[in-house]
Amino acid sequence: MQAVNPNYKVRVEKFLERQHFMKLVGFQLDVIEAGRTEGWLEVKEAHHQQTGLVHGGVTVTLADIVAGFAAYTLVPENCHVVTAELKISYFRPGLGRKLRAIGHVLKSGKRMNFCEAEVWSIEDGERFLIAKATTTMATIYPEDYPGKNG
Repeated sequence: MQAVNPNYKVRVEKFLERQHFMKLVGFQLDVIEAGRTEGWLEVKEAHHQQTGLVHGGVTVTLADIVAGFAAYTLVPENCHVVTAELKISYFRPGLGRKLRAIGHVLKSGKRMNFCEAEVWSIEDGERFLIAKATTTMATIYPEDYPGKNG
């Protein structure tokens, strides 16, 4: 994938500072490449649902974040990305001490970016695919929201 903005990595890192919900969840991106991002989450009790599994909302949040930022690496500098559509399939229970999320762009367009994301559970060195998502990320141009270019 070719980034339109050569400074995409610096821009993503800048916007990560304002990702308050991501900070609240405790998710960290550690790979930022053109069309691809990856990150991890140390699973805490606050991430569990009533039976002790990682809540499905946490899993889908991680998939949304990595897919969205993967798309974000490919849009022009003055544009933003929002989730237009997301479908997730859960394959296994969310168990383990860490979750690894990987997102990449399948096809980048002027207005829509089609992405995939995988969420893996890691326990005692073993990885298990617990969920896979497909997403459509919409590109927001300055003229779409005048005055909202931050």
